[in-house]
Amino acid sequence: MKIVAVTQRVDIIDERGERRDCIDQRLSQWLEESGYLPVAVPNTLSESADSSDPVLQNWLDTVSPSALLLSGGNDIGQDAPERDNTERFLLSWASNKKIPVLGICRGMQMMGIWAGASMKKVNGHVRTRHTLQGALIGTVNSFHNFSFAECPSGFEVLARAEDGEIEAIRHLTLPWQGWMWHPEREMEFTLTDLQYYKDLVG
Repeated sequence: MKIVAVTQRVDIIDERGERRDCIDQRLSQWLEESGYLPVAVPNTLSESADSSDPVLQNWLDTVSPSALLLSGGNDIGQDAPERDNTERFLLSWASNKKIPVLGICRGMQMMGIWAGASMKKVNGHVRTRHTLQGALIGTVNSFHNFSFAECPSGFEVLARAEDGEIEAIRHLTLPWQGWMWHPEREMEFTLTDLQYYKDLVG
């Protein structure tokens, strides 16, 4: 079974003085149903996005994931710099190794920012549903306040929402995709999402 390295959100528990790495159990279940084994990436292994510290690299060498999934949660550049650094490091690693990557919501935003794109505030994209228009089709959930101002360099748009905002992207040369919806938040996992992911990872 192929291993998928999954990034984790950072939850800050003030009353306990804790910063917790965590992942929605439904995302692990979604990966398992897709036929892959999820392994969570700690957010404490890289001091900076371009650090020469070998700890995160050693983790990758040991776990030897076949794919990377950047999960949702946390706004980029705000309360979780350790996560920002970890995900930037992982994207550079995946680019060098040509490893399949799926970015979900924040994960797609991180892929775009890593590629030099800028973000903008959007309305009407939280706790709603969109009908995709483009190469990917279907009705999807939406839980985000930010969208790309433009398609990231090196990517193409796979789908847009009804208002024209970018909902999915694909890298032009790498096996990378970004989805602004959360496949794990559907009451029942959709066969379409599962198949899209299987086609991406192989």
